[in-house]
Amino acid sequence: MKRKDIQDLHTKTIDELKKMVSDGKTALMDMKIDHTQFKLKNTRSLMMKRKDIAQIASIIRGKELVNNG
Repeated sequence: MKRKDIQDLHTKTIDELKKMVSDGKTALMDMKIDHTQFKLKNTRSLMMKRKDIAQIASIIRGKELVNNG
């Protein structure tokens, strides 16, 4: 994810971010299925999708700590 995309994520609400994580996990599952069936051309996209999900989850956790702290 690019720096500008990450900065845009900080402006979103926690609910929007959680929706993005669930959508990302669904997409990751579909990509894994395609990978096992040899349909996925770019296998690096699996790692990039996991990284994107982790970045969004980190932003969610940071927002939760700020709101509860």
